[in-house]
Amino acid sequence: MTFTVTDQEHDEWTVLRVSGELDLVTSPVLRQRVHDVVAEGGHRLVLDLSEVWFCDSSGVGVLIASRRLLRSCQGSLRLILPARGAADGSHVNKVLGALGVRRLFDIHPDVPSAVDEDSRPLSA
Repeated sequence: MTFTVTDQEHDEWTVLRVSGELDLVTSPVLRQRVHDVVAEGGHRLVLDLSEVWFCDSSGVGVLIASRRLLRSCQGSLRLILPARGAADGSHVNKVLGALGVRRLFDIHPDVPSAVDEDSRPLSA
């Protein structure tokens, strides 16, 4: 399966759309893209994980490290997972829930919700 990360700008937010498998081989690519966004001054980041079909512990590590990095520069990280979450079969959602770290993230169902300052994240 092909792993891709594409970026879009939405007002003050950078959206990185991730697709494929987020694992030991591909997680360094996402880590570098997050670091690149922050190095370029982007402190409001959305990771769209709705097209990620598999995520292992190294992928979760990148998500946690990204949260830590953005918080260290008074930034914000939001994740996009399918609207129905684990009920929809989102592998990332299941992994985050099983590890007990889902509550660490602001999770939204789609890009418009994630970049809207007035929207509330989905419940953990």
